[in-house]
This record gives sequence, C-alpha cells and structure tokens, in this order.
Amino acid sequence: MTPIIQLKDVSKYYTQLGNQQIVLDNINLEVFTGEFMAIIGESGNGKSTLLNLLTGIDSPTRGEIVVGGALLHQMKPEQLSLWRCSNIGIVFQFFQLLPALSLLQNVILPMDFANKLTPRDRKEKAMQLLSRFKLAELAHRLPSQVSGGQQQRTAIARALANNPPIIFADEPTGNLDEATTKSVFDLFHQLNSDGKTIVMVTHNQALAQATSRQIEIRNGRIFSDSRSLN
Repeated sequence: MTPIIQLKDVSKYYTQLGNQQIVLDNINLEVFTGEFMAIIGESGNGKSTLLNLLTGIDSPTRGEIVVGGALLHQMKPEQLSLWRCSNIGIVFQFFQLLPALSLLQNVILPMDFANKLTPRDRKEKAMQLLSRFKLAELAHRLPSQVSGGQQQRTAIARALANNPPIIFADEPTGNLDEATTKSVFDLFHQLNSDGKTIVMVTHNQALAQATSRQIEIRNGRIFSDSRSLN
C-alpha cells in the first residue's frame, strides 16, 4: 500500500549568528490514506515545523517530502501555493479568517484561487459546507460577529472547499473552551469517517489518544509512534 504522505531523511536547520540550530533531525515517516494522526510533544521540539514542511509552508534543509504524489522538496514557492490550494486543507489555531470578508466569502476564497468552478457553483458549494456545520444563518456575518467555535467551524469548511483528501490542523482546539473543543474535534472524526486523512498537531493528550495514531516528537526526532487499538 502506497503512503499518501512520505518523508525520507528530512531535516530542518536554522543558522543564527553563525550557530546552527537543528529543529528536525533525520525524520522518516509514512502516513496512509484514512489515518487520523496526532503529532504531540513539548513546545519547541519541532511539531509545528514538521507540519509546515508537510504543507509546503516551509522547505526542508535536506530530505524528501512526498504528499499526495507531489514532490514538495522539488517545488518552487508559486507551485507550492497553487498545490496547497487544490490538494490539501489547513486549519489553524487562530482560525486565520480574513476579517473584512463574510464567512461565506472566506469559504469561497480557496475556490476562487483554484478557479475550478463557476462563481455561482462556488457560492452554492460554500453554502452547502456552511450548512453542514450549522453556519448557514451566519453566512453573511463577519468573523468578528461570531463566536470562536463558529469561526473554527468556518475555517474547517474553508479547508474543505476544494475537497482535498488530506486535512492538516495546527492546534485546532487550542483557542477554544472545553465544550467547543469537543464539538470541533467531533467534526474531525466525522471527516475522518468520510475518508479524509487528518494530521493534527495538539498539546491535548486526551484528543491525541482519541486519534488512530500518535507520533511524539522530542528534540527534533520521532521519539514514539503508536496506534490506538479502538
């Protein structure tokens, strides 16, 4: 079975004032279609850097990264930008919705970049996604006019706009209260049940244990790799 994500000997170094800082060191990893994987570990150990490499936001110092058949380590920034828009969805801790756009316009935006549907079809699909997450009545409100949980659900809808097979999430519940965290995490489980592959960075141990696989990063290396029995 071919992995949907594959890292081979991936390292990320930064040089500051002549000193080399190793953030990730010789990472080898395979993720298969349909997995719900949590990346855990203490702050400063390389979790978010790893996610940035997987999404093409950052590039490795050395090594190979293949996501959905795309050779990210060989792609130029403009190629990566277009690839991200069409092939993956990203959900951030602080939502990253454009404040001057309505919830509906925020969800339409990735479809505008991909330019795959007519404007009418984009609006219809965006409304369908907002309806799925019980946001249809708020479609024309600005992000500042809705709750944090509603903003995060909008961000998830936006991540699904171009129907990507993989969803990456960086601390998606880190800015939410306990009740909202549960509702948002339940959405991720629904998406995983629908066949989406999900890779999530989290500090929340309870959420991590509720995924199908847990990767722990320590000092820039994979310290453990375990799968849940349920």
